[in-house]
Amino acid sequence: MPTRRVHHLAAATAAATTALTTVLTAVGAAPAHADGELQVVPPGGSIQQALDAARPGDVVQLLPGEYRGSVRITTPGVTLRGAGPESVIRPAEAAAPATAAAPAAPAAATTAAAPATAADLAAACSAAGHGLCVAGTDDRPLEGVTVEALAVTGFRKNGINATGTTGLTVRATYVHDNGQQGISQEKSTRGVITANESARNGQSGVFLANTVDSEGGALSADGTLVSGNLLTDNRIGVTVRRLRDLSIEQNRIHGNCGGIFVVGDEGVPRAGALTVFRNQVLANNRYCPPNPRLDHIQGAGIVLTGAEETAVTENEVRDNVGASPFSGGIVLVRSVVGVANARNTVADNLVLGNGPADLADRDTGTDNAFARNQCAVSEPAGHC
Repeated sequence: MPTRRVHHLAAATAAATTALTTVLTAVGAAPAHADGELQVVPPGGSIQQALDAARPGDVVQLLPGEYRGSVRITTPGVTLRGAGPESVIRPAEAAAPATAAAPAAPAAATTAAAPATAADLAAACSAAGHGLCVAGTDDRPLEGVTVEALAVTGFRKNGINATGTTGLTVRATYVHDNGQQGISQEKSTRGVITANESARNGQSGVFLANTVDSEGGALSADGTLVSGNLLTDNRIGVTVRRLRDLSIEQNRIHGNCGGIFVVGDEGVPRAGALTVFRNQVLANNRYCPPNPRLDHIQGAGIVLTGAEETAVTENEVRDNVGASPFSGGIVLVRSVVGVANARNTVADNLVLGNGPADLADRDTGTDNAFARNQCAVSEPAGHC
């Protein structure tokens, strides 16, 4: 068996090494490949330095403690692992005002722009307001990155922001109190977002989209899985926007303004062709005010808007109560651009104590199916 080499960055102490051994034993951790190297980063050390030195198959291991500043992963097959919620990534502390310096001499007209360095990329992640960026491109998706067992908190925008990835795993993280999304993934495929806790983020606990900065038809997420997460006190627990071919399964979603939103529009291909299965969606009754695009949200359990061919099955949806157009247990509503839901199936769900209705079809689509749901009140009558 190949020997695993361990690099201790920033003068890690013998005590830190002992702590690392305890952590690895507790989480059953191993490098992504048997011959990968283990880069150990103690509190206050540079995560970015370790990631810049990492090669595919390496593990960058954070010890318990605080780490300041945004981080960007651009190497495929790398694992960034903490020691659980005790390994915390926070925004960099504000720098003291710089002393005025003499103007630099202008660059020669023939000097070519220098290529972006790893430091430049990390600075771009920070400037965007994100905590941890995992970034590939449309032409070369970043493959096989794992982020696990760490906390990301306090960033102006997204805690974990992934774009242009394939096979990304985000597991057992605690992503909380960020300004927009907790865990965000766009233009990506085959992701696994599992066993995370995402709480008190300004927008969604988990946000999945084709792209956030342009219009277009739904993309295939190629089997992306959102499973086993605890999502609380966000605006929305899980938002899926303009995507197809993914599953939202066995998540616990409570205390948000809305539980699960599947969002489509007039783009082609249409959003949908996905499953919402065996989630527990309880008392998502916070009030979130309206914005220029959406009415206020409160008491919304599972909402389909402008979606097609989506199966909502075997979920427990209870006690979601409000007076918003989205309020109720499982709700179908026409999208903000007037696109109706089509060919969706709502079946075998336990839907009770929601208001104004357990099942609410507020759309004009005529080919959505409701079957074998246990509920008390439907809108219109006859779906229970």
